[in-house]
Amino acid sequence: MVIGNGMIANKFAAYKNVEDIIIFASGVSNSKDTNKENYEREFQLLKNVIKNSVDKTLVYFSTCSIRDVDLSSSSYVIHKKKIENFIKENAQSFYLFRISNLAGISNNPYTLLNYFIFNILKEHPLVVWKNAFRNIIGIDDMFSIADYFLSNKKNINTTINVANEKNYSVPYIIKCIEEHLNKKGIYKQVDRGESYTIDTSIIEPALKELKIEFKDDYLSSLLKKYYHSR
Repeated sequence: MVIGNGMIANKFAAYKNVEDIIIFASGVSNSKDTNKENYEREFQLLKNVIKNSVDKTLVYFSTCSIRDVDLSSSSYVIHKKKIENFIKENAQSFYLFRISNLAGISNNPYTLLNYFIFNILKEHPLVVWKNAFRNIIGIDDMFSIADYFLSNKKNINTTINVANEKNYSVPYIIKCIEEHLNKKGIYKQVDRGESYTIDTSIIEPALKELKIEFKDDYLSSLLKKYYHSR
């Protein structure tokens, strides 16, 4: 069963008819959202799913941003922590996949790459935190890694970071997008932000078996794969 209709839900469409696994991919898609009602709606839906599906394995997608000091006090991260704790305490069988920033075809204007691309194309001024780093992984690679654990029933009832093995500085991300679009952005850099480490040791066997490599051109290859150039 798949709950949701966004990029993640669509990618996991093959699980729609899998009776013993629930892909919970419905929730707040904008990490800047401060509307409590939106978060409460997701929480109530999740509670009902757990209550009515005690014999199934719940798959929930959290965020690697939980490790980001700059975002730790945001409504989004606080909500994700609350959800994670509830699942650990109430679900008998679960996977908590903490996902980094996804690259993929999506109409969601709030994803990291969509946000930068839109503003660069529209020539909207951006404020860039020059010391900030972000982790980016392609939706296809994320699915393959998650599917590896679900198919092999590995590390059940575990929190698993599904992320790139390296972080990118925000100025570097902007530079790659500018090269891809062949268009310069309008922005000023401010002395803010920091890096944080994401432990990807659990997914290393999956990366090896699936032959997923985060080479130097990984980010540019994602831009070519998922985003139209000028």
